[in-house]
Amino acid sequence: MDEKKKWHAVYTRARWEKKVSDILTRRKIENYCPVNKVVRQWSDRKKVVHEPLFTSYVFVRVAEKELIPLKQTEGVINLVYWLRKPAVIRDTEIEVIRHFLDEYPAVKLERTSVSVNDTVRIVGGPLIEREGHVVAVKSKTVKVILPSLGYSMVAEVETANVEVIIRTIAPPSELPHTKYATK
Repeated sequence: MDEKKKWHAVYTRARWEKKVSDILTRRKIENYCPVNKVVRQWSDRKKVVHEPLFTSYVFVRVAEKELIPLKQTEGVINLVYWLRKPAVIRDTEIEVIRHFLDEYPAVKLERTSVSVNDTVRIVGGPLIEREGHVVAVKSKTVKVILPSLGYSMVAEVETANVEVIIRTIAPPSELPHTKYATK
């Protein structure tokens, strides 16, 4: 029986993300090391460099029986665990990362404790004490939440590329920079 392969994250030695990805590729193990295009300024020039988006992480798509040998790969320190089991990353989240990096330059990561579909209570602002699903829009930034990783990806987006789907109760001029959609 062919066991279904799932995406997992491995924790690598510092600055070994690309090396681990190359080693895994040579071993014919499907992997993904998301890289970000970043402009670096030197005293005499600017250069676009490709840096790993997730420091010390590489994503691998393997069957459960391949997890133990995977840990023996040079540069791999350990698997990433969630609730004492190897964390499984949904295929859709890997696709979101790929799409996001294809569409936006200079993506930044922010730690977040919020997961998609969390129900929250507003604790400040005109909608205080309301409960609902929060959609944040700040200035020209768009946030995509990756719940199983605990990160949100932030990229600059032109306001012309943003469409309002549900209008908030208060007029936009009365709201703080973050808008909330309520139930």
